[in-house]
Amino acid sequence: MLSRDGELPEASPVRAARAAGKPVRLVWVNEVGGQTFEVGHGAGRHFLKWTPVSSGIDLDREVARLRWAARFTAVPTVLDQGRDLAGSWIVTAALPGQSAVADRWLADPAPAVRAIGAGLRALHSALPVSDCPFSWSVQDRIAEVRRLAGQLDPARWHPEHRRLSVDAALAALREPPEIDRLVVCHGDSCAPNTLVSVEGSCTGHVDLGSLGVADRWADLAIATWSTEWNYGPGWSQELLAAYGIEADPVRMRFYRLLWDLAPDPRGPRSARALIRAAPDPQRSVQRDRQAELGSDPG
Repeated sequence: MLSRDGELPEASPVRAARAAGKPVRLVWVNEVGGQTFEVGHGAGRHFLKWTPVSSGIDLDREVARLRWAARFTAVPTVLDQGRDLAGSWIVTAALPGQSAVADRWLADPAPAVRAIGAGLRALHSALPVSDCPFSWSVQDRIAEVRRLAGQLDPARWHPEHRRLSVDAALAALREPPEIDRLVVCHGDSCAPNTLVSVEGSCTGHVDLGSLGVADRWADLAIATWSTEWNYGPGWSQELLAAYGIEADPVRMRFYRLLWDLAPDPRGPRSARALIRAAPDPQRSVQRDRQAELGSDPG
């Protein structure tokens, strides 16, 4: 069944929400067919994230991580989950705040960048390494890259890595830098996954499908890189200052390369390339190839 725009297949729980008379708005679409919807308003407002069977994305990973992290920090509360022959979905309560790539923060990035840095430091401080059952270790990620080396395509990498051959890229990952500090990493610390209040403070995080124990630079390298994708050059130092750390070019280069090569355990790498629906339903859909929705399940 098609959605109301006549192009996108509509998930069965979305059809049920419409049939119950609830307002439903498509807010996010990714390139493997996944969709996120805002359902309802006021106190009952929530988000429904649906992914088709063909995407290969495992939403159970995200549910497990959300439920664990919710004991320690502000992440979306899982209200429901399900699956049918077409796909699977999770339903989460809305958190306060807007995505750090909402229009107001794209126009005025400084408060959002500081919120990302301070919010990431708070996340790393709040989540207990000793209690975390999930790993995002550099050894596991490198092993997976090597296992799938035959599928690596430099044409899909970030421009700063495309000059490398597959062999050269793998060689650059051979000796990881020493661990600076083990923390429970977000796992996808791109700007859109931080929520920001109107005052400019972090109100929570979304999209925790890769959360796990790793060096804090695995998150910091991508958070700073993401500021370039979303706000333009020159924001990395602002984010690091808000986190309370000096730049570490060696670790940043390493973890950015690993990010570019590593498969996403939630599903195909192309699932990171997303189309964001404009907040005003009358506006056209906009593309943001490195972003995920802020105040949804991710």
